[in-house]
Amino acid sequence: MGLTSQSLEITVVVLAVACVAATVWLWPRLSRNGWRQVLGRLGAILVTQVSIVAALALAVNANFEFYGNWDELLGNNDQAPASVSQGDGQYATVGNIKGGLVQPAGPQGLDRVTGLPKGPADKVGKVESVRIVGRRTRAINPGFVYLPPQYFQQQFHRQRFPVMVVISGYPGGIMNLAQHLQIPQNAGRLIAEGKMQPTVIVMVRPTIAPPRDTECVDVPGGPKAETFFTKDLPDAMKSAYRVGHDPSAWGAFGYSSGGTCSLQLAMRNPKAYTSAVSLSGDYAIKDDLTTGSLFGPGPTGAQREREHDLLWRLQNLPAPQISALVASSRQGESDYGETMKFIQAAKPPMTIDSIILPHGSHQFGTWRREVVPALEWQSQQLTFPQDTEAATPQKPAPGQARSMPSKEQQPADDKAHKRVEAESPQG
Repeated sequence: MGLTSQSLEITVVVLAVACVAATVWLWPRLSRNGWRQVLGRLGAILVTQVSIVAALALAVNANFEFYGNWDELLGNNDQAPASVSQGDGQYATVGNIKGGLVQPAGPQGLDRVTGLPKGPADKVGKVESVRIVGRRTRAINPGFVYLPPQYFQQQFHRQRFPVMVVISGYPGGIMNLAQHLQIPQNAGRLIAEGKMQPTVIVMVRPTIAPPRDTECVDVPGGPKAETFFTKDLPDAMKSAYRVGHDPSAWGAFGYSSGGTCSLQLAMRNPKAYTSAVSLSGDYAIKDDLTTGSLFGPGPTGAQREREHDLLWRLQNLPAPQISALVASSRQGESDYGETMKFIQAAKPPMTIDSIILPHGSHQFGTWRREVVPALEWQSQQLTFPQDTEAATPQKPAPGQARSMPSKEQQPADDKAHKRVEAESPQG
């Protein structure tokens, strides 16, 4: 049974209940004097406590995805293979894997999520469970990939699609994106209603070396999280899916630590991501107990840390040509003051919009109120790629112009470049 499987969770819960019942039943016999009874009482307490703790630990892990499988829990990290063959299971349906950078995976909790597309993929879309392999970093990260219905329709069979990289908070995992924020469910509904252009969405967690919080930073001598998100992940997606190659088709989106990552990735790497959404993210990265030393010692480390302070970047470096959406609450969120400073510090060519709620807090209830307008906003920032995948190579006749996609092959929203502000910063 997999570490996150529902069958394992149920089995351990039943075992814990059985241990408690057995302890209650046997306790009168164990209450007598004698060394056997004393050892029996100690054993009953130990077994009962371990079973209860194990049940609670599995439930917490299933919800927050600290560890996705037994190998991660035991520290047996995989190394990126040279090539991977495609599997045949229900979730092993990744399209056209070239080089094994995107591998089909087991459900990874996806089987417990409600409201996912059911039916023909060309009618309702599809969510795939995968593992993403870093060619440079050698990291292997679990992910879900949402493919819109248009991806499977004949008129778009050569069309590339824009991409949103949606990043969960820490220590949460990809299950939170599908179960609590309902990213694929909301995207499917918005696309069907014409409020969002057809988009491929890859859902990942912010750390590439769990349980360490890597904060999307290239750690000196350690995990190269920024390289994974800006080079490895785009390369992997381009190798396996029909997605845009130009940065204008790519956006980063996240909540909490994932929101911090999204802003960092776009502002530091505008040639990888040209838009960012941050729901309750921070504007600087600091070392703590979960991160360890992210920047290294001495003046060089201090400079690296400054360069990951986004307010410092806006005050001391040219602004990147990106669009950003930040979200916070006037009451209930500690980042409100920093959010307002960030909004006021932004300068051209960077553009910034905001969602400022009157009341909120750092939890899913608040982010669920923000996720739909945020998805709509980012969809309007992304350019629907004009390039298409090559058909069977044919040399054009002399003087023959290369055919261009028809209007039906270019379903970009006519408002794709209009800024949307849910609430003005001063409102």
